[in-house]
Amino acid sequence: MSSSIRRFFIRHLRKIRSLPPKIYVKIHYEYFSGQKLDLNNPQDFNAKLEWYKVYFRPKILTTLADKYEVRSFVKEKIGAKYLNELYDFYDSPEKIDFNKLPNSFIIKANHTNGHNIIVKNKDDLDKKKVIKKFKKWLGKNQYYRRGQEWAYKDVKPKIVIEKFLKEDEKDTLVDYKFYCFNGVPKFIDVHLDRGNKHKQQCFDLNFELLPFRKGKVNDINYFTNFEKPSNLEEMVELVKVLSQKLPFVRIDFYSVHGRSVFGEMTFYPSDARKKFYPEEYNEIIGDYFKLPKLNENKSVITSLDQIEY
Repeated sequence: MSSSIRRFFIRHLRKIRSLPPKIYVKIHYEYFSGQKLDLNNPQDFNAKLEWYKVYFRPKILTTLADKYEVRSFVKEKIGAKYLNELYDFYDSPEKIDFNKLPNSFIIKANHTNGHNIIVKNKDDLDKKKVIKKFKKWLGKNQYYRRGQEWAYKDVKPKIVIEKFLKEDEKDTLVDYKFYCFNGVPKFIDVHLDRGNKHKQQCFDLNFELLPFRKGKVNDINYFTNFEKPSNLEEMVELVKVLSQKLPFVRIDFYSVHGRSVFGEMTFYPSDARKKFYPEEYNEIIGDYFKLPKLNENKSVITSLDQIEY
């Protein structure tokens, strides 16, 4: 089969998200990487994320991926003071009581990514439009919407409304994404100006620039004089606690006037679609990711207690 014909079939098969996971992730991986996936011996970071989707399914992942339920986990592990203030949550957009909300807030879906609305002035809010949008969003299942991201499959959709966080001199908050492997953070993917000339670059835990990045565009010039957050050491210690026993998790934090604020936990960054650049770092970072052993029947791992290396 010619490469162009194969590409045609892969593109169309990728849309059939009800395919068995072991088949679907191979199609998904090949579509985005251009390479075939060996589930028995994945090497690079994204290949191991695809393995993660299929074989690593402890129930706690559903809790941790849920932007509402994870709050209880964070409160238990590191304390409520690291959570953003919660105004309310709803299972239906029609139930939202806008009158009791402050002038500014952020409203988001708990079961997907990218589904949120920042409200800076409630008087300018088109409430009917927001309700219509959230009705549409709540009807989506992240597992089938994206690339069979298993942790989201059974999350019960909710609307979460939290405090709008802002630092006086900045339009958006800096997002610090810690890549953690077996309870050890290895590097930080730092994001600036989301929604407006979005830029990102990777740093080590001493906040020195690293020679790789997530994405093709090299934004390093924007970061050469970027100031280290005053609470970096605290954030590093917090993600160590939150990532214990997990082969891999990315944990996001914000630094707001020196205060550490938890963002979210995710197990499949960019749905295993985006590479690291330069190319060799996909395997270098993949080496950080030690996959648990499967039993002789290659059964799915359903508990953290089953993990062996």
